[in-house]
Amino acid sequence: MSQGDCIVGLDIGTTKICAIIGEYNDNNMLEITGVGIAPSRGLRRGVIINIETTVKSILNAVEAAEMMSGREIESVHTGLAGGNIEGINSKGVVAVTGKGREITKEDVDRVVDAARAIPIPMDREVIHMIPQEFIVDDQGGIKNPIGMIGVRLEAEVHIITAAVTSAQNIVKSVNRAGFKVQNIILEPLASAKAVLSGDEKELGTVLVDLGGGTTDILLYKEGSPYYTDIIPLGGEQVTSDISIMLKTPVDAAENIKLKSGCCYIDLIQGDEEVFIPGIGGRPPRRMMKKDLVEIIQPRVSEILTMVKEKIENKGYLKFLGGGVVLTGGGSLLPGITELAMNIFDLPVRVGYPIKCGGLVEEYNNPMFSTGIGLVLYGAAQQESGTRLKSRDKQSVFKSVIERMKDWFKEFI
Repeated sequence: MSQGDCIVGLDIGTTKICAIIGEYNDNNMLEITGVGIAPSRGLRRGVIINIETTVKSILNAVEAAEMMSGREIESVHTGLAGGNIEGINSKGVVAVTGKGREITKEDVDRVVDAARAIPIPMDREVIHMIPQEFIVDDQGGIKNPIGMIGVRLEAEVHIITAAVTSAQNIVKSVNRAGFKVQNIILEPLASAKAVLSGDEKELGTVLVDLGGGTTDILLYKEGSPYYTDIIPLGGEQVTSDISIMLKTPVDAAENIKLKSGCCYIDLIQGDEEVFIPGIGGRPPRRMMKKDLVEIIQPRVSEILTMVKEKIENKGYLKFLGGGVVLTGGGSLLPGITELAMNIFDLPVRVGYPIKCGGLVEEYNNPMFSTGIGLVLYGAAQQESGTRLKSRDKQSVFKSVIERMKDWFKEFI
């Protein structure tokens, strides 16, 4: 891969739009060289409702990242979220037809196509289709069956679909801002790439991405995604609660949340106070911090409880040996780890994006997990493409194996 290659992740969120620029240095190592962030005004609960406003926010975020990196952006890998996302587990079965009953790439392609053959409404499209495991003659737990001998091949896959219009509006907004969309990636998948370890995915872990307008859920079991869901509640609802209860503007409520917020009453000392700015010429006032927590904690508890109930209803709670990983801007709220541990009765940690080098201090924050994950996703795809260009130097068999390895590692 050439040293000058530039990879851009564009996280289009409900409350913020974030652009992350990654480049390869002289040692061919990926570094983050630009981080841009802008307020997002054109989305509601992860879905675009105003394209013109969204375009302006995209331009502001990208321009800030370009100024920091000194590079001019042409294309991006962008994320997709919102309440229209749906994850489905499906299964396909085929007979092995290769010579000597040896499983080939063609057999794998056929069985995955068979798993994909489920009725999908016309207004929805498949965003991702991720193999979970393959089963050869009743022997399960196989990640890559190519080269094995068998008669019957089964595939279990996780299919993620979204409303066609949601994806189209994302692409339209990015195009109108003057950029090309290279990939649309489910945002929790991108976040998982940035914050979850391979061991956590194998042990069974649920990633909870606490955004401004939505809370995204992605559950891994035995190394693969098994459950995807979106809750249409996020940090905006916490801010709204503060605004209503304290009779203060939303911007002031957001500042109060960021500076003095906490969501676990046991962490508060009895005499702690919070400063509430005055509006309309009224004087500022003070309130007990525990009273502020009593506004915030019920809403955060509601969101986390909804996450737990959804996982419990699917029967996956018992598989979470790796516990719960919280990420996104909402995971920075003091007390959220303790509250989540009480609700889930599982180990809980806050997920920070892995350090890629470059401007570490600029992106070492859970609110950038999705953006960093989008860059990592783009880098993995670019590396795969570079290796495939050199396939004439390999035997045909080795080339097939390399392509399959890239496929299976796509979400590791």
